Amino acid sequence: MGKKRYFLLYPFSIFYRLITDFRNLLFETGILPSERFSLPVICVGNITVGGTGKTPHTEYLIDLLRKEFKVAVLSRGYKRKSKGFRIATMLSTVRETGDEPLQVFRKFPDILVAVDRNRRSGIKGIMRQHPETDVIILDDGFQHRSVKPGLSILLTDYNRLITKDYLMPYGALRENRNNRKRAGVILVSKTPEEIPESSMADIEKELKSHQGQKLFFTSISYSDLTPLFENSISKSDRLPEINPENHGAVLITGIAVPNSLHEFLGKYFKETIHFNFPDHHYFSEKDIEKIKMAWNSLRSKKKILITTEKDAVRLREFTNIEDSLKRAFYYIPVRVSFLRNEQYEFDNLILDYVRKSKRDNGVP
Repeated sequence: MGKKRYFLLYPFSIFYRLITDFRNLLFETGILPSERFSLPVICVGNITVGGTGKTPHTEYLIDLLRKEFKVAVLSRGYKRKSKGFRIATMLSTVRETGDEPLQVFRKFPDILVAVDRNRRSGIKGIMRQHPETDVIILDDGFQHRSVKPGLSILLTDYNRLITKDYLMPYGALRENRNNRKRAGVILVSKTPEEIPESSMADIEKELKSHQGQKLFFTSISYSDLTPLFENSISKSDRLPEINPENHGAVLITGIAVPNSLHEFLGKYFKETIHFNFPDHHYFSEKDIEKIKMAWNSLRSKKKILITTEKDAVRLREFTNIEDSLKRAFYYIPVRVSFLRNEQYEFDNLILDYVRKSKRDNGVP
C-alpha cells in the first residue's frame, strides 16, 4: 500500500521537473538575469531537500577563511518570523534570523552573518553596509540562480546520492540531478571512514559531470558533549565520563536526518528515549513538559538530556526551564573531516579562489 501511494506521486514529479527545467533554461539563456559580483562569492548548497550537512561545511569554510579574510555569510534564515535584510547581533533571536544563521554567528562572532530571502539583494546589502567584506558565503544558495557565484560547492549525502534519487514529491530532489554540472566542487558528505577506495572511485565516476569538477569525500564526527546552559553548571557538575551501564539519555532532535546521531549515542547509553521533532521545529512549553516527563521516567542512576547544536540555539531561548533540567542539558557539536588526506587540496582550492578573486586582487 505504501509503495502504491508513493508511485502515485510520480506524475507530479514529472510535472515538477518540467517547471524547474524551464526555470533553469530561462537563466541559462539569459532571459532571466543572473548577476556576478565584484568580490568572491562561494555558494554552499545541495539538490536534495535537507540533511546533507550544509551548516557544518559552511562553518568549516568560515574557520578556514576568517584567519586571512573578512568573511560574511548570507542565508535565507529559514523559518524566521522577520522579513527583508537583517544582520545578526548579540541580541538577535531565532525568530529574527533563523536557527542556523544564529548558530553560525554565536560560534563565530567575529564574522558578519546576514539573512535575506533575496540573495542578490542580500549581497548588495552586505557590500553597501560593510564594504570591507572580502568574501561572501551563500548558505543553501544553489537554487538561487539570480546570483552567479564564483564557486559553487554542491553537497550530496553518501547514504542518498543525488544520482539515486528522484525529483519531489516522488523523491527528495529540488531539481534535475544533471544540474550538478553547475558545481565546481562536489562534496560527498557523511561518508563512512572505512569506505574502500574502489567504492570511492565508483562514486566519483558516477557523480562527476565534467572534467574540471573536483570531488571530495567528507565524514561527520561528533565532539564532546557541551553544556547547553553554561551559567547553570558549575565545575563540579561537569559531565563525568559516560558509563553505558549507569547513564540514560533523552535525545531531542529537530533536524532533517537524526538517524546517525541516534545510532552514535546508542553505543554509549544503555537506555535512550528519542524525541524526533520536524526540522527547524519551534519548541513549545508542551514539548518541554514532555521532555521533562521522559527524563524523569529514565531508570538509569545518572541521566542527561542531549540535543543537536542547531536545536540548542532554539532551546536556549527558553528562560523558564527548571534548574534540574538545565544542569542535565547538553548539546553535541559536529565537525567535518576529509577522507584520503585531501583536506589540504580542498583548503588550497578555496584559498586560491578567494585570493585571486578579491576586489583589490593583490595576488597574480
